[in-house]
Amino acid sequence: MAHSITRKDFLVKAGSALAVSSFGFPSIILPRKNEKLGVALVGLGNYSTNLLAPGLLQTKHCELRGIVTGSPEKIPVWQERYGIKDSNVYNYGNMYQLANNDDIDVVYIVLPNHMHAEYSIIGAEAGKHVWCEKPMAMNAEECREMIRVTKSNRVQLTIGYRMQHEPNTQTIIKYGQEQTYGEITEIRSGGAFNGNFGEGVWRTVANMGGGAMYDMGVYPLNAARYSSGLEPVAVRATQWTDRTDMFPDVDEHTDFDLEFPGGLIALCKTSFGKSMNYLEVDCTDGWYRLEPFLSYDGVQGETSSGTQLPEDPNHQQARQMDNDALAIKNNTPPIVPGEEGLADMVVVDAIFESAANGGDWIQL
Repeated sequence: MAHSITRKDFLVKAGSALAVSSFGFPSIILPRKNEKLGVALVGLGNYSTNLLAPGLLQTKHCELRGIVTGSPEKIPVWQERYGIKDSNVYNYGNMYQLANNDDIDVVYIVLPNHMHAEYSIIGAEAGKHVWCEKPMAMNAEECREMIRVTKSNRVQLTIGYRMQHEPNTQTIIKYGQEQTYGEITEIRSGGAFNGNFGEGVWRTVANMGGGAMYDMGVYPLNAARYSSGLEPVAVRATQWTDRTDMFPDVDEHTDFDLEFPGGLIALCKTSFGKSMNYLEVDCTDGWYRLEPFLSYDGVQGETSSGTQLPEDPNHQQARQMDNDALAIKNNTPPIVPGEEGLADMVVVDAIFESAANGGDWIQL
């Protein structure tokens, strides 16, 4: 019976816990009315520099006010470019002092995967809402602790699955919910790129959350779940590496199959050794697909009935952050709560277990 719960039911139940505390008071710290939320980016790597910070220049409900970095040389550049005050600049050692800063409402954790849980918890304990990049953490246990701490500090926890905010992806989700093309019979998805990384880059180091599954595999995993509207009941996986010099202790390739209630199978692939970017859904009365399905722009698709899903010109990260800001301002469950990241990580844990055991099916 526990395996028959749908994804929608799962998230509704999870979201209802966010909405009201056991005493009937709002369970989150509400921001000042009619003001943009102040966001501090935690980690100033490529994603913050080239996508999140420019996106925050386009948002209507939040704005960049602070930074947390371990690279002092970046500070003057960011201050000049974005007008960040000295009092809103932190490092990883003093980030807890955000508790005394009313300029900052939200911390966005944009760090290597092994640092997500630690700095999300620091942000929550400072009384700040937490936006955390995917994958949520290193394992399901860390995810549960992040959820516990954010709830106990009355702040929202939102995971940066930007695709769930993207219009064509939302259309795909709606097709599944309404069975527009009948019952889903098979899902296929691949998320991968051909990467060449230098020695010591975190994506190549196991204890830093490196490997294709952590970095790219959560895209097809999440896609299989949101397109089906179901939670998987079993998974099997194989992992291997061709370039052992570059990936000595992480997966360069992972193939994994998900079984959903009713026998529906999703065939998923991820890799650092070749490019893949597709989501295909077969149904009893037709099909639909997105290709590319996870790019920062240009997401587009088509259906068996000839419907075209043209790319949306708007900034994905700006839309995502505005949606997440509105959830805080309106005290409503976010589109992608922490429980969504946890649900993925339960499966990721099982994927690694299956691969370590020769590709056996693991029951969830």
